[in-house]
Amino acid sequence: MPDSQQKLANKIIGILTVFFLVALLAVGMTLLISWKLEGGAAAINDAGSLRMRSYRIGNLLQHPEPVSGQQANLAGEIREFEHILADLRRGDPLRPLAPPRDNRISQQLERVEQDWRERIVPLLADFGRADDVELQTRAFQAYQSSVRDFVAQIDSLVQAMERNYAFNTNLLRTLQVGLIILAVLGTLILIRFFFVQVIRPVDLLHGGIKRMLGDDFSVRLPLESRDEFGALASGFNQMVQHLQNLYATLEERVTSKTRTLAERNQELSVLYETTAFLNEPVGLQDICHGFRRRVRVAMGADACMIRLLGRDSEFMEPVSHEGLSAAFVAEESSLRCGECLCGAVLSSGQSQQIDTANPPPLMCRETCVREGFRTASAFSIVCQKQVVGVFNLYYRQERQFSPQEMALLDILGKHLGVAIENLRLRSREKEAAVYEERNLLAQELHDSIAQGLAYLNIQTQLLQDSLRHEETAEAQEVAERIRNGVQESYDDVRELLVHFRTRASHADLETALMTVLQRFEVQTGMAVNFKRQVGLLQVAEDEGIQIIHIVQEALSNIRKHAGAQHVAVRFEHEGARIRIVIEDDGVGFAPEASRSEDHVGLNIMRERAARIGGEVQIQSRVGEGTRIILLLRHFSSPGA
Repeated sequence: MPDSQQKLANKIIGILTVFFLVALLAVGMTLLISWKLEGGAAAINDAGSLRMRSYRIGNLLQHPEPVSGQQANLAGEIREFEHILADLRRGDPLRPLAPPRDNRISQQLERVEQDWRERIVPLLADFGRADDVELQTRAFQAYQSSVRDFVAQIDSLVQAMERNYAFNTNLLRTLQVGLIILAVLGTLILIRFFFVQVIRPVDLLHGGIKRMLGDDFSVRLPLESRDEFGALASGFNQMVQHLQNLYATLEERVTSKTRTLAERNQELSVLYETTAFLNEPVGLQDICHGFRRRVRVAMGADACMIRLLGRDSEFMEPVSHEGLSAAFVAEESSLRCGECLCGAVLSSGQSQQIDTANPPPLMCRETCVREGFRTASAFSIVCQKQVVGVFNLYYRQERQFSPQEMALLDILGKHLGVAIENLRLRSREKEAAVYEERNLLAQELHDSIAQGLAYLNIQTQLLQDSLRHEETAEAQEVAERIRNGVQESYDDVRELLVHFRTRASHADLETALMTVLQRFEVQTGMAVNFKRQVGLLQVAEDEGIQIIHIVQEALSNIRKHAGAQHVAVRFEHEGARIRIVIEDDGVGFAPEASRSEDHVGLNIMRERAARIGGEVQIQSRVGEGTRIILLLRHFSSPGA
């Protein structure tokens, strides 16, 4: 507990202890005096009875009775007299009886006892030994002359006891009056104490709180003590002073916070608008132009330029600029990595801002100075921790970027880098897709048209030989084979045209499949047995295209090579996957030959299946037909 909290407690405990001790002492004294008074009354009564018994003894001596009876009464009175003297000397707690503890009373009691023993008791003894009336009369007369002095001693004892009793009575009354006065004064003192030490500080604190709640922060509490309330007053004053300081700067802080929020909102607006633009499907030039325009307006720049790293990764080339002269652009058209301010930013990836009036050593070119710019800045364009370019902001007046602005421009540079890299990735993806489709087209042409043309070339040579040797019948036979080959090549071309123009979406996959099967039936004259155990697959467009092409390729192989009479197509379940089965009863082939380079169509089907996460299984034996199974992951099936 702090010292300040102990002081008030010590005050309260101390004053209450003093009042308790004084009250306890006063009450104890009144109890003691009342006890004395209670025993003193019995002592006065017994002491007064000694006079009566002295006269009674004299009366017994004056009126003789039979000896035996007189002596018995006399002896009883003597015993009672001595018993009373003993009680006055010792006291009797049972009655109660207590002689006053006073020296004069004790001395007077000793004189009474001494006179009793030395004067009265011997006279009574002489009276008891007298044989006749004359001796008894002389003994009585002697007793009568002595008893007056003895009774006077007893009266002195009684008066002393009465004075002592009166004194104690007055003292008791004085103490009782003192207790009343003490109670009144103690109550007034306690009231005053608690008013000064507790009530008044609490009232002051309550009034101070009310004034503070009324926005009066000039209120201060007086420090009248160093106890708990003094500590509270000091703490209250410090709190009010702190609140006063806060309210004094509140408007300024609100203005500052409002300005900060406006700046943050502007930064977020710029970031959101620029990011939304960078996600639009536009070309590289459009992205750079739009980014440059937005950043220049947002940052209030006089000029802006965007440079990207060339293919050789050694020079930077400007791709977009605004507010710059043709001479400036021409001079800065090719900047080596590490050269000047922009090249240093490209090498280090750290943004730079310089005052052209005091250029640093790394600024080897003076193009910015000649252009009249006072402040030049460069920020890196980053993608995946790789710097792909730099964008510059130029100012004709001195411009100092805040840390928040620097962070915003760095973030915008990263977004621009990601957008540029995404464009390049999409471009490479398109190139890869075109290359892949061209490869598949080449494979299709090689497996169909190229082989047909090679066959026609051979037949043409045979036709020339037959005509040179004038073998008309053989020439007609070769010409027939050439016509059939041309027709077959024509059918292959039409099939390829239809094949590469086929599209399948979520809704028309079934239509596309049925179109492929109907075209096969028209080309071959064979009916296709189509069965479906599951609903049509819910697939993306590119997945549907691959499925259609695989089915087309399988049917094309059947038409050209199988020599089959019956064809069946089935959609089936196999555990958690879907099976598409295309089978025929044609001539078949050896299974080990299915992966040779001669079977280009089968390899193309495997490649197409792999693109959509599927698998092609080929089951065939010579003379027993062929079964091609396409295993697909379990697409959602709306018709199931």
